[in-house]
Amino acid sequence: MEIRASEKLTAKLNISQKQERIFVNLLCRRQEISIKQYLKIYIQNMVCIRCKMVVKSELEKLGLHYTSVELGEADIMEDISNEQLVNLSIALRKTGLELMDDKKSILVEKIKTTIIELVHYTDEQIKTNLSDFLSEKLNYNYTYLANLFSEVKGTTIEQFFLAHKIEKVKELLVYDELNLTEIADKLHYSSVAHLSNQFKKMTGLTPSHFKNLKHKRRKALGNV
Repeated sequence: MEIRASEKLTAKLNISQKQERIFVNLLCRRQEISIKQYLKIYIQNMVCIRCKMVVKSELEKLGLHYTSVELGEADIMEDISNEQLVNLSIALRKTGLELMDDKKSILVEKIKTTIIELVHYTDEQIKTNLSDFLSEKLNYNYTYLANLFSEVKGTTIEQFFLAHKIEKVKELLVYDELNLTEIADKLHYSSVAHLSNQFKKMTGLTPSHFKNLKHKRRKALGNV
């Protein structure tokens, strides 16, 4: 009965078939886990602190309380009405974010946000290689993660990781607060030569040439 009512609501709000499917699946999950008194939602394209602020703001506008909002996901404390779910989906899409329900898409997004957090928002150096780190963090065999990521994104996990490291190097060069030796140390390169070679391979420029450009060629994190 509740799902049938939700179909009328989604029709009234004129959302796409994909969004209607996501909404209905979220509604089913909400009913299944209502005993836990919270709902975990997964959100695509969350790549920065501002994205977390946007999600928090949209939840608060709808009168929803959260226990946590992290890159790619949020835990909602109370039951969510049909209309709140639809309105949240619409509001997030207006900001470039999107609710997800597909398990593979959610896992790929977790790989992305784990790497983004590691490169851009922590100075922690992983004690193992990237494959072991991701496998342990996400509790999946790395071969499965690598194959899934390549299938969905059309690039490898290693290339995605490297692209973000180079983008972080660009950011630090633009800020001009650290010299190249300090940047290499901060991003855990074995040497300045290693950083410089990797940077030139990815951008076609040396770090010093990039630093001297009048118009720096940087990308938004969501486009890396």
